[in-house]
Amino acid sequence: MKRWLIWVPFVVFVGLMWLVAGQLLAPADRTVRSAMVDQPLPTFALPANQPDKPGLATADFGQGQPRLLNVFASWCVPCIAEAPQLMALKQAGARIDAVAVRDTPANVARFLNRYGDPYERIGDDKASQVQLALGSSGVPETFVIDGKGRIVAQHIGEIRADEVPGILAMLRKAR
Repeated sequence: MKRWLIWVPFVVFVGLMWLVAGQLLAPADRTVRSAMVDQPLPTFALPANQPDKPGLATADFGQGQPRLLNVFASWCVPCIAEAPQLMALKQAGARIDAVAVRDTPANVARFLNRYGDPYERIGDDKASQVQLALGSSGVPETFVIDGKGRIVAQHIGEIRADEVPGILAMLRKAR
C-alpha cells in the first residue's frame, strides 16, 4: 500500500520541471510602457534639427488639433521600416512631429531624403532628455497627443502597414 509513496517525489520533481520549462519557453513581455499615457506632455523645448524646419516644444501641442509625436533616429533600422507608414499617415492628414534622438542634422537630412519626410517639426534631443521624459524606452516610438496636449496613446516599435488605420482612428478620437 505504501509503495506508491515512493513515486511522490518523482511526480513533484517532474511537475516542477514542467513548470520551469514552460516559463523558459514562453516569451516574456519586456515592453516598457510609458507612465505618461493619460498625462500632459512634459515641458520641453528642443532646438531645430533641420535648418528648414522649426524645433519642437510643449507649446506646439494642445492647440486643438491632435498630433503624432514620433521618436526616431537615422541610425535606427526599425525607423527605416516605419518610414512608409509615416508617409501614409501624413497623406491621410495626420500631423506628425518628431524628436530626433542622439543624432546629427546631416544624418537626419540623409535619412529624410532617402525615406521621406512626414514631419512638420523636428526637435534635436542630443542627450535623450525629452525621450526619457516621455517615458520612451527606445526608437521608434510614436505618441498620440490630443488637442489639449495630453498623451492619449503610445505605440512602441515601428508602425506596420496594418496598424495605420488604427492610428488614424486614435487621432480622430483624440480631437
